[in-house]
Amino acid sequence: MSAVQTLTVGSDDGNQRLDRWLKRLFPHLAQGRIEKMCRKGELRVDGGRVKASTRLEAGQQVRIPPLPDPDEMPKAAAKPRPSTVSPEDEKLIQSCVLYRDDHIIALNKPAGLPTQGGSKQTRHVDGLTEALKFGMEEKPRLVHRLDKDTSGVLLLARTRAAAQALTAALRHKQTRKIYWALVAGVPTPYLGEVKYGLVKAGGHGAKGEGEKMVCVHPHDIDRTPGAKRAHTLYATLYRVAGRASWVAMEPLTGRTHQLRAHMAEIGHPIIGDGKYGGSRQENMGDGWGAQLGGVISKKLHLHARSMTFLHPVTKKPVTITAPLPEHMKHSWDTFGWTEDLAADDPFETLQ
Repeated sequence: MSAVQTLTVGSDDGNQRLDRWLKRLFPHLAQGRIEKMCRKGELRVDGGRVKASTRLEAGQQVRIPPLPDPDEMPKAAAKPRPSTVSPEDEKLIQSCVLYRDDHIIALNKPAGLPTQGGSKQTRHVDGLTEALKFGMEEKPRLVHRLDKDTSGVLLLARTRAAAQALTAALRHKQTRKIYWALVAGVPTPYLGEVKYGLVKAGGHGAKGEGEKMVCVHPHDIDRTPGAKRAHTLYATLYRVAGRASWVAMEPLTGRTHQLRAHMAEIGHPIIGDGKYGGSRQENMGDGWGAQLGGVISKKLHLHARSMTFLHPVTKKPVTITAPLPEHMKHSWDTFGWTEDLAADDPFETLQ
């Protein structure tokens, strides 16, 4: 048994539940034992009684009663859980790493891999983060999301402090994201913006209408229940006659399916987008229809190309850039485009 301890909550551990804080320090402690210590008043914060769910603040003093050593615990409780990530998935997710330091990890998320679990989703980035610890005690934390079929830059934090800083930066719009897409037709003007609001569609049909977003005219947003303002910049970079265009997009807000819904609303759905562009509609050069046919893949052609943000520790600007996924690279090769044809900031160039 250990002696009575009094530990100080560190600056990186504020706003964290007491039970989670304890389990990080003493992994062999069972949840039931923590709750029992709280009920009996053996576990105290700044001298007061607490619950397991009590949130700690930096600088608080936590009194910890004598605890059994790990080798005194029942073997079943002391035995570490085996990794749930297969060798194949470990190799896959580690191959996606674009950037890594002691505070952040940036991935090039593959198209088709969900960011988090959900209905019928058992394999996802969040579930593979065990393979991204790289010597750290804790798994990295997601700080934002990408749609399942969208590829590109996905940022994770390796510490609580980094997660809090990056989440705050995203919330206060202190990050910049640029997406690339192949869209039907040629948007005009070549440089423009879309300010349609977005609201969830009603119903839960077989085609997932309950997850679909419907555009709302800016004049109608305030009187439409559930509608939220959304703002997207777009720049038309190159085109294939009148059939399709390479477009860069910058979402100034972060609404669900924002880019997909906005491009479809202005008559130029993203190629491969069956939800917003019509899965069976082939583009005949009229600016509509989300399939080009021929050798062009039917997968969604939407890629989170780059993300720029202030590093949570050094406070220096960092830009992460992700190469195109294979199906989009094949389409680019087909049209004779190369990634270096686009400026780092297409909106600055075309203004």
